[in-house]
Amino acid sequence: MPENVGNILRRHFQSGDYTAAFETIYQNAEEGGVIPWDTPQPAPHLVEWADRENLQGDGQPALVIGCGTGADAEFLAQRGFAVTAFDIAPTAIKMCQDRFPASAVNYQTADLLAAPSEWREQFAFVLESRTLQALPWQMCQPAIEAIASCVRPGGTLLVLCLGRDPQEDKRGIPWALSREELAHFFTCGLTEIEFEDLRHAVPRTLRFACAR
Repeated sequence: MPENVGNILRRHFQSGDYTAAFETIYQNAEEGGVIPWDTPQPAPHLVEWADRENLQGDGQPALVIGCGTGADAEFLAQRGFAVTAFDIAPTAIKMCQDRFPASAVNYQTADLLAAPSEWREQFAFVLESRTLQALPWQMCQPAIEAIASCVRPGGTLLVLCLGRDPQEDKRGIPWALSREELAHFFTCGLTEIEFEDLRHAVPRTLRFACAR
């Protein structure tokens, strides 16, 4: 019988091996459990932004952080990027490969906080969609630093996340980020292009683009 996702997260958090929860969640899904963040289509706020900005890959390298079952990665590949997409959960990567057997995306199992050194400043476009909010808030700053390190000079990072005001509670998973927390990207050498508060929309989102 599949396990409740909340119980999986709590159990792994209490054990001190939180990131292992993601592999457990994907394995649990193979037994009929749910993946709360999984959608068959790319993130609507990504699609809207890409259309508005006329985003074109032209063969440039792109990286998708925490790719899940691959919808966002496939969307960027369709836009012409040479996409590398990774997830910490091997079962998630297997799901991507099974779902898109003819995909041009380079799907890999990797840990954001121990990313391959060859990714440093290598990607023209980096997408972070709702990975930060799925980590304990204590991991936020090192995760931001790891994400920022992958953006090459002249490259762009797009962040999609739940949003909150700074004075609001940030406990729980997923937890919403404030603009102040996202500003840590600036200390990592990135410059803001735009910041949009889309908390009136569904899903309730902050959309944040910056460049190195």
